Amino acid sequence: MNTVQKPTVTVVMPLYNKEVEVGRAVESVLRQSIPDFELIVVNDGSTDKGPEVVHSIDDPRIKIIDQKNAGVSAARNRGILNAKTDLIAFLDADDEWKPFFFETIFYLKKTFPTCKIFATNYVYREVNWIQRLPIIRGMPSHPWAGVLSDYFEIASKSDPPLCSSSVAISKESLESVGMFPVGVNSGEDLLTWAKLALKYKIAYTTKVCAVFYVPTSVFDRPGRFNDTSDVVGWNLINLFSEATSSESKNLRKYITLWYKNRTVTFLNFGENRKALEELQLMARFSKKTGKWYLYAFLANLPRGITRFLTKMLRKITRLRRDEMQV
Repeated sequence: MNTVQKPTVTVVMPLYNKEVEVGRAVESVLRQSIPDFELIVVNDGSTDKGPEVVHSIDDPRIKIIDQKNAGVSAARNRGILNAKTDLIAFLDADDEWKPFFFETIFYLKKTFPTCKIFATNYVYREVNWIQRLPIIRGMPSHPWAGVLSDYFEIASKSDPPLCSSSVAISKESLESVGMFPVGVNSGEDLLTWAKLALKYKIAYTTKVCAVFYVPTSVFDRPGRFNDTSDVVGWNLINLFSEATSSESKNLRKYITLWYKNRTVTFLNFGENRKALEELQLMARFSKKTGKWYLYAFLANLPRGITRFLTKMLRKITRLRRDEMQV
C-alpha cells in the first residue's frame, strides 16, 4: 500500500512472546474490507522474535511501540493513549479477525449511534483445531443485532459475551473508566467490560467476526487465577456498592459467577483452603445451592481426591458442552 488514508479506527494489539501467532493476527487486520485504520502493536518486553515478525511486514499503517514488560493492561493502555482515532478495536496477538470485522463494527456504530461499545460474536478454536461457539444464554437467536438489554444478566449465566478480540470501544469511554487495570493477572478485561456496562450501552451482533485461540487449558496455568489479592473481585464488589437497585440484581449474579469460577479453579489445583475462602465470598452474594454444597464437599476432601474428582467433572462438563454444539 503506497498511501496512508486518515484512519477511522485504531487497532491496539498487545504483544508478548507470540512470534508464531502474531503474523497471523496482523495479516487478519490487513485483510479487512475497510482499509482506513492504524494498527498499534505494543511490544510488552517480548524476549522472542515476535517484534521482528511485525517489523518484517511492510505496511505504513502499522506502528510498533516498545516498552518494558508491564503486563497486557499496561500494553493496551499505552496503545489507547497513542491512538489517533476515538474508535479503538482490540485484537490479541494470538487471535484473528474475519475480513468483515470492521465492516460489522461500523454497521453497529451507524445503526446504534447512542452506544459506545460495539461487539460481535466469536468462536473458540481449541489446540486440536476444533471450533466451538461460546454458550451465550439470554441472547436473541441468530441472526440478530441490537442493544443488549442487560449485560450482567447475560454474562452471569454464559461464556463471556464480550471477548478482548471482538470489541471496539470509544476512547473517551475507556478513559472515563480508567482504561484497563494494571497489575492484574486475570480478569482485567472482564472488570473493564463491567465498568463500561454500568455507564454505556452495548451494541452487539451474533455474527461471528473473531477467532479466539485457546492456547492451553486454564488448569495448566495456576497463575491465571492464583491471585490472593483478587483485585477484580474487590473492584466488582465496589461497583456493586455503587450500583442502583435495578443494576445490583444481575451484578450480584455476575459477582457470584466470578467467585464460583475462582472456587472451581482452586479445586482443580487441589488448593482446597483457598477454594473454601472463595466459597465464603460466593455465599455473600447468593444462596447456598446444591452446587455450592458440592464444591464445599470437594474442598474438604484430601487434595489428591479433590483433583481426581474435579478432573472427572471437567470431562463430563466438556462432553455436555460438545453435545450442545452438535
